[in-house]
Amino acid sequence: MEKVSSGQISPPATTSAFLSGTSLVISLFFLWSITANLLPILIPHLKKACHLSVFQSSLIDSAYWIAYFVIAIPAGIFMKRFGYKRAIITGLLLAATGAFLFYPAAESRSFAFFLFALFIIAAGMTFLETSANPFMTILGDPASAAQRLNFAQAFNGLGAFISSMFISKLIIGKNMKSQSDLDLLSPVAIDNYYTMLFHKVKLPYLLIGLVLVIVAVLFLLTRFVQDDTGVQKNAQNPEAPVEIIDEKIRISLHPRLISGIITQFFYVGAQVCVSSFFILYATSVAGLNEYEATNYLGLLLLGFMLGRYFGSFIMRYIKPAKLLLMYGSVNILLMLYIVSVGGKDALFAFIGVEFFMSIMYPTIFSLSIRNLGRNTPMGSSYMVMAIIGGAVFPPLLGYLSDATGSIQTAYLVPLLCFIPVIFFGWKQT
Repeated sequence: MEKVSSGQISPPATTSAFLSGTSLVISLFFLWSITANLLPILIPHLKKACHLSVFQSSLIDSAYWIAYFVIAIPAGIFMKRFGYKRAIITGLLLAATGAFLFYPAAESRSFAFFLFALFIIAAGMTFLETSANPFMTILGDPASAAQRLNFAQAFNGLGAFISSMFISKLIIGKNMKSQSDLDLLSPVAIDNYYTMLFHKVKLPYLLIGLVLVIVAVLFLLTRFVQDDTGVQKNAQNPEAPVEIIDEKIRISLHPRLISGIITQFFYVGAQVCVSSFFILYATSVAGLNEYEATNYLGLLLLGFMLGRYFGSFIMRYIKPAKLLLMYGSVNILLMLYIVSVGGKDALFAFIGVEFFMSIMYPTIFSLSIRNLGRNTPMGSSYMVMAIIGGAVFPPLLGYLSDATGSIQTAYLVPLLCFIPVIFFGWKQT
């Protein structure tokens, strides 16, 4: 096969066009963080509304993150065949469809319907995450590609903070009732209360769906460059699909990539577990109510955002692999405090865990795909597939919580997940 396109994008005609195009791509990093970081709000909310166990509520995470495993390779193939822009528009519209499905899901009061809607949202976000990272690297001078990507990824933290601190208030309000309060209500009043719980998820997701559609239209109307496809085609037959079998074979020969995929699998499991069950931990171990817990969740993800900025800065002086080793070790100690001591002070340990987790995903990702050359797109797809860890480990935490009757003990699951991160950092130093 002959590569007839370098994958580089010609400079935009004007500075304003460049800035508007870059801003649109950066907005994608913000948007997929918004939807992902509403999961810790949905877990306690739907747990109460749908009368779920901790294990059953953990399926909210599974439904979302398993889409990354199922859709990552198809999204990568679609991107290589049709280009970045079409892949992004497809992802935006697919995610918007999932967001709009929250309305009929709430009307039906069906937990299975909610899980389906979350899967569709995540499928669209997989298209965005698979496309936006490489697209960002080619929007401008190749020499500053890493700097642009780090800047764009910082908007993940901003989206997480806004999602948990502000949008969460649209779902979990001050009028949330405890089980003892519900015991005092009549059957009709109880039914009205649960109707209100389902109703409160409609507006946030309708607004998210609307924003996603608007951004899709803006992408459709924006002309980034003369060639924004980034597609590799057959010189003799430009319409032929891109062959990826040879890339799969070559990727299997990269032990660092294989190690990185395994590490990312465990890391994402830890990240999702830490935040997704935080509100349950804060209410059952630290004695907060759900509304108060959302404020602490906002502080957690503020710590994550600040940690990413600080990590990007300190990497000028400390090698990424060494920093990964150091941060992973600190998180083991913080998780030991969360599991063994608990109480309200443990909530500040959670903030520390988020701060030190912040650099892990992009650091593991970049170290794993280093020197893959033309196999980088498929290698990136495999790394995105490792996000399935976010679907696997939360049910383990939920099962352990139900079995022991202690969400505090169940946090042993993310604690153990940080061990492979430490090992990977040590191997790369």
